[in-house]
Amino acid sequence: MDQFKQISAFVGVASRGNMSATARAEGVTPAIIGRRLDALEERLGVKLLLRTTRRISLTFEGAAFLEDCQRILRELADAEGAVSLGGIRPGGHLNISAPAGFGRRHVAPLLSRFIEDNPEVTARLDLSDRMVDLLDENVDCAIRIGDLADSSLISIRLGEMQRVIVASPAYIDKFAVPPAPSFLSEHNCLSLRQQRGWTLRVDGEVKVVKVGGSLECNDGAVLHDWALAGKGLAWRSLWEVGADIAAGRLVSVLDDCAAPPVGIHAVVAQRRHLPLRVRLFIDLLKTIWRDPAYWQAAT
Repeated sequence: MDQFKQISAFVGVASRGNMSATARAEGVTPAIIGRRLDALEERLGVKLLLRTTRRISLTFEGAAFLEDCQRILRELADAEGAVSLGGIRPGGHLNISAPAGFGRRHVAPLLSRFIEDNPEVTARLDLSDRMVDLLDENVDCAIRIGDLADSSLISIRLGEMQRVIVASPAYIDKFAVPPAPSFLSEHNCLSLRQQRGWTLRVDGEVKVVKVGGSLECNDGAVLHDWALAGKGLAWRSLWEVGADIAAGRLVSVLDDCAAPPVGIHAVVAQRRHLPLRVRLFIDLLKTIWRDPAYWQAAT
């Protein structure tokens, strides 16, 4: 029992980077967590954690030991959950990474819902448009949209996302609907800065159509706001504008020329020993995002 408590304390502190948070989760004092860590290091004869008043970091030996400890605790939790009266009950800490805009609107609410349904799970959500390193940054699952670069990581397709050209009804009333992609040159197209163009089907082939206009920005949310304000046409993802289309605030045009949808993926380091909490969260995303009605109703 002492060895289990020591390992549990080590994994908790290594995952959270904080003894106080681990102590609260374990229902003990930080001093007890500290003593368990000291006892574990003394028993093993190696230093696992470097502890200062400001931060806690893993040693080389600690990082190697952590992976095995996490696997042991996951398998124990899964085994206990499988035979418990209430069925499988996930626990532990869940680290998720997602693109900033998409994650804010479509990952954060579902993660909050997942934690409410699974009170023994804690979570951290990292919203960033950069490509995170799952192993180096201790990320359980990264949500990524579009084509994935070849790597040793495992991707699980959760759904697909369509990009559409939209404008406000006021803009359409004033300038009319472009009848074909070639007519986009006659319209004010709101584009991302340094964007080569909009990917569309032209004469049966997927091509990048060059567009131009009086406004561009490096933030897609700003383009969305400009489109709502009637400033021009914008090429946006359905996850962002689906509710506006359904409510009539925006109108989609050239739908017959839309490029094929891109995939929404969960990327994990490995599939074989995926923690129960990660598997169940991925299952939730898959169930929600594969329903086309969700993208029309989501705000």
